[in-house]
This record gives sequence, C-alpha cells and structure tokens, in this order.
Amino acid sequence: MKSSEHELLLPPVEEENICLPLSVNAVSKYWSIDLPLPEAIEIAKKYSNVNGSILIEGIELAERHGLGSLILHSAISELKKIIDMGIPPIVILPGIQDTIQHASVISGYDDKEKTIIHYIPQQHNEDEFQIGVIPEKKFDSLWAEDGRLMIILAPIDILSELKIGDKKSEKSNRLCFVSERLNIQRKPDEAVQSLKNAIELDNKNSTAFALLGGILNEQSSPECVKYYEKSIAINDRCYLAYRGLGNYYLKNKQHDNAEQYYTKAIQINPTRFGPIYKNRGLARLEQKKVRDARQDFENYLKHTPNAKDKQSILQAISEL
Repeated sequence: MKSSEHELLLPPVEEENICLPLSVNAVSKYWSIDLPLPEAIEIAKKYSNVNGSILIEGIELAERHGLGSLILHSAISELKKIIDMGIPPIVILPGIQDTIQHASVISGYDDKEKTIIHYIPQQHNEDEFQIGVIPEKKFDSLWAEDGRLMIILAPIDILSELKIGDKKSEKSNRLCFVSERLNIQRKPDEAVQSLKNAIELDNKNSTAFALLGGILNEQSSPECVKYYEKSIAINDRCYLAYRGLGNYYLKNKQHDNAEQYYTKAIQINPTRFGPIYKNRGLARLEQKKVRDARQDFENYLKHTPNAKDKQSILQAISEL
C-alpha cells in the first residue's frame, strides 16, 4: 500500500472515541481490520468527563481484534526502517493550545527533502485526505520531548519478524500507558506501583520517571522532585518534567524556582501548552515582575484563544 518509495497510503478515517483514538483506528484500517465503534463506546462509559484519548484502551481494542503491539523508545533511523517494512508507526508528539500531547501516525519520509510525513486522518471529500510534512530535524526535536515513543500495531506474524527493542523495555513502556489509565480511573496507588514496576524493568525510562513525578505531584508529595529530576537526567528535553517541577514549586510558593522551570519548558517548546504561560505569569506576579507577568498573560491568550478564563485574564491584564 505504498504511494511512493517511502510513503504508505492510509485510508481516511473520521470515527473516533476516547477509547478508539483516530491514530489506532487509521492503522487498524490500514491492516484491513475495522475496530467496532460500539465496543469502544461501551468501554468509554467507564470514563466520564475525560478529555483526550485513553491510548491503552485503543491498543487493547486492536489486540482483541487480531493485531499485536510494541511500545518502544525509538529513533529516526528505526522509524524509517519500520516504514520501509510497510508498517505505519504511531508516535507521541507535543500538543498545542491546552492539549499537552497527542498520538500521530507517521506515513512516510523523504530523504531528499529531509522531511517526515505524518497522516492527518480527516476526510474532506471522497478521495482526499490530509498529510502533514515536518522537517526531519524539527520532527526529531519535537519527538524527543516525550522520549521518542513509538507504538507499532501490526499483525502478529509481521511483528514476530521485527528485531527491535527488548521485552523488558517494551513491557516498561506499556506499564506507563497502563498507569495513565489507572490514574484516570482514580487508582493512584495502583498507578504508582505500575510505574515503579516500569522503572524496575528499565531504569532509563524517562517517561516512567516523569509520570511517577506527576502522580506524586498531584498528591503534593515532595518526593515528586527526585523523579522529575531523574527523568531530566535521562532526557534533558523532557518538557513534562520541567513543567511538573514548575507546577510543584508554584503550589509551594517557591515562585523563583517555579519561574525557572517553566522558563526551561518554554525554551524547549514555546507553543506546546498555552496554560504554562499563565502559570509563569502568576509566579512572576508574586515576584513583582509586573511587565513580564503581563507578557505571559498575553501569551497565554495568544496560545490558548479559547481559554475559559479569557475574560478574567483580560481584566487582569488591563489592571497591570
């Protein structure tokens, strides 16, 4: 199903659900497997008021209907090999506005142009679908923010031919996705244990350390700091760890530290998550850095145009 030497042709997809993400649905259809939306809708009843997708539910749905999966920390060279084997990988990339991250299907690459092609599964008319082209260096920079995570969904016989990753690190990565589900289900103790198991399997899993820091941060535990710092030691572009440290110090009124870590996250990616500007603005305001705080509040509205607190922020800006 190749449209060119290094590009895979995926079908247009419109159906989605929090338990059937578009990325999983598109890759499954590529393998001629139609995942049942009613089954996903039934599963989703367990998750009320959840924004975004629960990726592990989509992965498990695909597995129940004949596909196998691998979840890896990868690299550009490996990603290209996977595509050339006729397998469209799913990668975790930064989000925009108030979405912190999203899953995207990579459908190809162009070595001459040095670009990576990612598929946007939205149909505009019967024979048209969108694709996005990102310069390879830019893509790798974005991908690195979440540890270059790659999810492979494919028939089990094809997966068995792949000679990539190892069982311990793959299981460690999977436990990270399981822990996110447990946390959404309000089972933080089980989520913490899942992440500790992930770290025991792979003590270089920056994602596991960042997620564990996040759960402990939600519990206002100072223990979160060491896990965030370990994540950064492994992956110095881990946006979520820098942002998490900023959140922890803001809650604890250590406003100079909060500003410092928010700034590091923004330096990594200034457009990834609009609300970080509001938080840094609050930290700066507490330090009497009024001009900088005002700029942050303006950037918050610039990067989050549909913010629910837009009017109150505008009012605050007018009074600074």
